[in-house]
Amino acid sequence: MAIEKQGYKQPTIFLPHGGGPCFFMDWTMGPANTWDKMKNWLTQLSHSITTTPKAIVIISAHWESNIVTINNANQPPLLYDYSGFPAHTYKLKYPAPGSPLLAEKIQTLLSDAGINNNMNTERGFDHGVFIPLLLTYPEANIPIVQISLNASLDPATHIKIGHALKPLRYDGILIVGSGMSYHNMHKLMRPDDINIESDKFDEWLTKTCMLTATERNEQLCQWSNAPSALDAHPREEHLLPLMVVAGAAGDDLGVNVFTDRVLGATVSAYQFG
Repeated sequence: MAIEKQGYKQPTIFLPHGGGPCFFMDWTMGPANTWDKMKNWLTQLSHSITTTPKAIVIISAHWESNIVTINNANQPPLLYDYSGFPAHTYKLKYPAPGSPLLAEKIQTLLSDAGINNNMNTERGFDHGVFIPLLLTYPEANIPIVQISLNASLDPATHIKIGHALKPLRYDGILIVGSGMSYHNMHKLMRPDDINIESDKFDEWLTKTCMLTATERNEQLCQWSNAPSALDAHPREEHLLPLMVVAGAAGDDLGVNVFTDRVLGATVSAYQFG
């Protein structure tokens, strides 16, 4: 894939990817329409991105590595990294191509920023990649390169990763963080007592994303001090993709582009630029 300089820049987006293959099954936990609003938003998301991306770089909550790792396969398989779901959800297909050339450019950008990294040609796209993109770009014809989280789970490290990736936006490449703004699975199983907690954290997160870049990134590095933060994220892997897209946003301000209440918790998406 030739990476050509474009006269526009793509936004960066943090999106919720739901629970497993939730958009492609009859949901039995909670009301039958539990995931409909999120599914509809993901389906319409491509229409709000004015120019079709040349490629997508995606950071999913479901890949952690001791060294930041870049998928450089020509045709990554799918990794059905969920369990206990109906048989048909293990037959979903998303044959999007990879891009070794883009992976090499990413490696150069990370290395130039002093971020240790390596390549991986074996790992497939996890459900944090193919489940939301099946809705947003169902044709599966846009090259995708997935990058892992760093297993340190350090917010500043992930903002730095995003900052290194920022030039890709000017090449017409969309940078996506795939996670959940609320991810306390234990409490989602008992949703009656989480409304106030999730609302407090969501309000803080939305206000933080709207700050200027310096203030925003400082606040995101201290996210665990936010109201109800550790209730929303007992472990932060589903929040860290937001740090990457915030880093890649540069000076662009963030905006809340989607909010819903799912299984008692408030869940949001954010776009920068």
